Amino acid sequence: MADMITIYINGNEHSVREGEILSSVLAKAGITEFHKSPDGSPRGPLCGMGTCFECTVTVNGNQHCRSCQTKCKSGMKVETR
Repeated sequence: MADMITIYINGNEHSVREGEILSSVLAKAGITEFHKSPDGSPRGPLCGMGTCFECTVTVNGNQHCRSCQTKCKSGMKVETR
């Protein structure tokens, strides 16, 4: 069983399993809008395998990270847009 770690999503502390895929953690937290398209439409996960870029978030200050390809690490700071 994986160790539990703490990450921060939009400033809120969450306890998750180390290595869990970030998009699933966000969905479990009830977050469905990961960012907005240029026309202002809410965007969220679509393909789940890194090709569509609809699930991008900011991780530790790095923009446009594909949450479906990002494993959770202790202390990571995630911002949805």
